[in-house]
Amino acid sequence: MRYFWTLFWTFLLIQMVLYVVSSMQGGTYDFVQGSIIAVVFSILIFILGDALVPKENAQKHH
Repeated sequence: MRYFWTLFWTFLLIQMVLYVVSSMQGGTYDFVQGSIIAVVFSILIFILGDALVPKENAQKHH
């Protein structure tokens, strides 16, 4: 479930940032570009989250 919510919020936030930045620069909003960036950032968050959180501390809380 954490993967879904991470992808969901990353997708939403990247789309909002892309829309605002493109509007400020007078460019066009590209949904596909935002979707690709959101997927890439989600994968990076998954990798960094697994690398930075020690496994023994995560198991103690369950």
